[in-house]
Amino acid sequence: MVAYVIREYKPSYRTGNLIVMIDVVIIILNAIFFKEIEIGLYSAITIYLMGKVIDVVFEGINFTKLIYIISDKYLDISEEIMKEIQRGLTGIYAKGMYTNEEKMMLLCVASRNEAMRIKQISKKVDSHSFVIISNAREAYGLGFKKE
Repeated sequence: MVAYVIREYKPSYRTGNLIVMIDVVIIILNAIFFKEIEIGLYSAITIYLMGKVIDVVFEGINFTKLIYIISDKYLDISEEIMKEIQRGLTGIYAKGMYTNEEKMMLLCVASRNEAMRIKQISKKVDSHSFVIISNAREAYGLGFKKE
């Protein structure tokens, strides 16, 4: 539960890593108070392996994020993302069905950390931008996994 609370404030942190850090603190306190170093070492190995398994189960091996950005300032946003993160984007023509307006939608595939930075850039350039971040299990191609 503590890991999920921390992720609310720091969404770029991996759930598995947070659980491992919390468990390490518990192991250290256990070793200090109960003087059981051997049990602490076995526990540390188990917790490390558990953290890796949690990451794979929750997020997959080649986990990436798919980001859609809808904004009137799409050129400024795309330039800023390419300059700061060196990540490419694709512009897709879209039509808002509620407003009946034609817009440009940016599509970007990025790592988890890059996705958070892209969201920040988008909001910095246009505070009214509409950003959707979803999970993409795998990405193949330039800048990502090769087949």
